[in-house]
Amino acid sequence: MSSLSRDRDFNVFWLGQALSVLGGSVSAVALPLMVFAATGSVFRMGLVTVVSAATAVVTGIFAGYVVDRVDRRRLMIVCDLARALLLGAVPFLWSACPRLWLLYLLTAPVGALKSFFDVAYVTAVPHLAPPEDLTRANGRLMSTFALGTLLGPVIAGAVAAGVGPAWALGLDGVTFLISSVSLVFVRFGPGHDEGRERPAGPAPGAVGVLREMFVVGFRFLWTQPLLRPLTVLLTLLTFVTVGATDLLIFRVERDLHQGSTTLGYVMATSALGTLVGAFTAGRLRRDLGFGVCWLGSIVAIAVSFAGIGVSRSVPVVAALAALFMFGLTLGGVCSMTLRQEVTPQPMLGRVTAAFWTVHNASGPAGAGVLTALADRHGVPAVSLAGGAFCLLIFGAGLFTPLRASGPRAGTAPPVAPLSRLRRPLRGPRR
Repeated sequence: MSSLSRDRDFNVFWLGQALSVLGGSVSAVALPLMVFAATGSVFRMGLVTVVSAATAVVTGIFAGYVVDRVDRRRLMIVCDLARALLLGAVPFLWSACPRLWLLYLLTAPVGALKSFFDVAYVTAVPHLAPPEDLTRANGRLMSTFALGTLLGPVIAGAVAAGVGPAWALGLDGVTFLISSVSLVFVRFGPGHDEGRERPAGPAPGAVGVLREMFVVGFRFLWTQPLLRPLTVLLTLLTFVTVGATDLLIFRVERDLHQGSTTLGYVMATSALGTLVGAFTAGRLRRDLGFGVCWLGSIVAIAVSFAGIGVSRSVPVVAALAALFMFGLTLGGVCSMTLRQEVTPQPMLGRVTAAFWTVHNASGPAGAGVLTALADRHGVPAVSLAGGAFCLLIFGAGLFTPLRASGPRAGTAPPVAPLSRLRRPLRGPRR
């Protein structure tokens, strides 16, 4: 980590995003709490997640196309400033008009801006860290996410109990403002301009634009031997996991009869799993290989998902939530690094957006189905079914090339007509 520690641009980027993540984790708890306090319904709370996830899917269709053709840093700054304005206005709008439709209306543009920012964020990391430090850079950024999610729920619970959850969303707006300022002082590496694809010749027609947005990224995913099964399995996993936070909130507040402060501590404990996953992902992938790490993360998610629904002990639920987040983080760092390694830079935005669009497409449906079933049959039954479904995904993964993917899985061979990938997979290295 010494080269990253001495890199000014990476550290400014890292610290700015650390504060932004802290605010985002506050909102992740505060927004569902606002809906739950207004309605008392887990299904209504789940609808916010559905709107957010559906917006991400729709925006993801063209977000990669935009990211690959514009200045990524400027795009990230604009997204941060717009989110700062929207979320900063929530406390005042909610005080003047405390209506549930306002929250649904706010969720859509904030979700769209997040999609653009996140795609640009992923494409920015390779320009801030050398290839040999890429996994560790992603792990370090993910550890920042863990620390933010460790403190964020505690802050959200305290602010919600003290002055109301609307002011917690306003706090998130301030963090986005600071994040945008920090990005002004970040210089991307010399490959940033070369990595951005510029239009050549006359502007393409509508069909050409649609092809660029829809086809190029999807085709790369489908022809790459590791990304294809990874995308399919993640699509199934996302169906189950997107609504997990809503189920946890409902379980703690309604089933276990705990308040917002206790919920904040439970979710903060869960962030310890994110922290451990972020700090150990690089070493685990290097020592055990991509396949063992990624498939093992699914097992961790399955066990914790089922256990949260049946345990009536708050400390046990908190520990299982930490295991759940460990699994999500380990799998997320490994899959993100794999995409960055095997994808040519001029395509990384479109491939990332296509990857997220495909596997996130199941998220809104999954969140809606899970919260509706939990409202009708209770969280325990739904959690047990979700855990069993995750184990089926693990079993399916054993019959794909992911099972044999070793530590150098990111050095997969190129797929025609792309030729910028690095080293081929060979025998035992898989």
